Amino acid sequence: MNATPELSSRTFGNEDALPRVPLPSLDATADRFLEWCAPLLTPDERAETEAALAAFVRPDGPGRALHAALERYERSEGVHSWLDTFWPYRYLGRRDRIALNANFFFLFKDTGEGQVERAAGLVAAALDYKLRLDAEAVAPAVQRGRPLSMAQNRYLFSTTRIPGDEQDTVRAPYTDAWPGPSEARHIMVFFRGTMIRMDVLGPDGRPHTLDELAGGLRAAMKTDPAIEPSAGHLTTKARAEWAASRRALLAADPANARALDDVETALFCLCLEDFSPRDELEACDHLLHGDSANRWFDKAVSFVVFGDGRAGINVEHCGLDGTTILSFVDDLLGSPAGDHSVRSGAVAQGLPAFAPIEFALDDALRADIRDAGDAFAAYAAATATAAVSFDDFGSTRAKELRVSPDAFVQMAYQLAHRRAKGLTGATYESIATRQYRNGRTEAMRVVTPEVVRFVETMDDPGADDAARAAAFRAAAEAHVRRAKECQAGDAPEQHLWELQLIQKRRGAELGITEPLALFESPGWVRMRDDYLSTSSAPSVNIQYFGFGSTSEQCIGVAYVLLPDRFNVYLSTPQAVAGAMRVFADELRRAVRELQDLLATAS
Repeated sequence: MNATPELSSRTFGNEDALPRVPLPSLDATADRFLEWCAPLLTPDERAETEAALAAFVRPDGPGRALHAALERYERSEGVHSWLDTFWPYRYLGRRDRIALNANFFFLFKDTGEGQVERAAGLVAAALDYKLRLDAEAVAPAVQRGRPLSMAQNRYLFSTTRIPGDEQDTVRAPYTDAWPGPSEARHIMVFFRGTMIRMDVLGPDGRPHTLDELAGGLRAAMKTDPAIEPSAGHLTTKARAEWAASRRALLAADPANARALDDVETALFCLCLEDFSPRDELEACDHLLHGDSANRWFDKAVSFVVFGDGRAGINVEHCGLDGTTILSFVDDLLGSPAGDHSVRSGAVAQGLPAFAPIEFALDDALRADIRDAGDAFAAYAAATATAAVSFDDFGSTRAKELRVSPDAFVQMAYQLAHRRAKGLTGATYESIATRQYRNGRTEAMRVVTPEVVRFVETMDDPGADDAARAAAFRAAAEAHVRRAKECQAGDAPEQHLWELQLIQKRRGAELGITEPLALFESPGWVRMRDDYLSTSSAPSVNIQYFGFGSTSEQCIGVAYVLLPDRFNVYLSTPQAVAGAMRVFADELRRAVRELQDLLATAS
């Protein structure tokens, strides 16, 4: 028997030993795709999809050539995963706005501290983490004895997404252009639309003390308001439009290149709000979008601290997934700020140096910025949200009922959606795959034949409680099986999507230039047209997790499921807000009803 290899304690020490993401065979993916999309299709739609799929995977079909190209790429020198090219296209290739549409947020648990003290504590904790990361002293994440990829941690500090005409790029350390950890010593502070550069590390790289950080923030907040409108508004634009605005900024005055450099190399953003939210929902909404004068949405990490000391984080998604940010946040919030400050080697060295960042604008740029701000405010206003909180249900209760906690809540979503909208629609769930080299997530599609039978049985007047409970358990078990398949890399969507992207990038070279019917088929379109887009973030240090919806009829469902509580943040376009509110009510009903059903039928 082979001995289990000893795990490295260095942050990135296990990366090269991680297994590669499995590349499914084309036939396995084809079978699984048909299985996944079938519950959403009529017989005619299934027949059309089957014909398109058969043409794609026939022995001399385009799917074979595209898959062979992917296999060759996967074997190429320097390639860590067959998804190495997929992820940049998926995230950096999107051309709509990332603010609200792609960035996600966490609302932290409250500490009762005032705004400045809370902000200074977050800065001190983040600096402690950054210095430990630089020294590879952040313990690698481990799950069931297996190390997880820590590659995403390289994007936590001094990382900024740069807009492009056809695809964005990322400015980040640990790259050929910027080898090793970031040597930046400053952060970017936003207050009332004024951008302020603040040096939080001294000349020797040691952090300022907590008192000095707090004093520096108080002084910075007294900076005269900016005369010009905030360039932060521009980060809300569609990406090609923002790329054009960025070029105009650079052409307007050489000072703007220096200002952009300060923003883009800053360790992170700290956004200080001048108001206190009425409730948790308003706090969540402002973490999701907020006043874009007080944001730089392209920054990987932006801490947001409200006037009453409540706080959270807004994250740019291209290099960072929720699991990485959860570990980061748990580290920051798991110990008192004073402990972080001491561990970081903070030393008294006077108040941090700070200075406002000013862009030189002409009339066209001023108008561009104001228009961007107005357009985003209108876009945010056209988004409806809701918070649903359960203080009497959590993962402990689900386990008492002998069901997977995630399967329980996913079945509750399906039942609530069927009752709210009268249909069962495509549902996405993010499944983490960091056990693989450079692993990120897999796309799981929740609707199975068992789910369809479950929601139909629940409202079938001819079904008794035993039949309903049996249908629920069958659907929950199917959910668990599919989640395990996704964790093992046995999922069709991203595989087929990458084949579609290979044709887009290299179709002429491979002789595949004709439109592929598979990607116009009802199965492909329907499976990916989300009615529910779901993802979870379990941590005692956060109250809510959230993101925007992904389509005109979609409800974004971000949930924090803990042993003793279950909090859900919902988002959808205002045009269908009524259905979201009905869904919220039906979700409350479903969680109660399913608990009672399983308790009495067991």
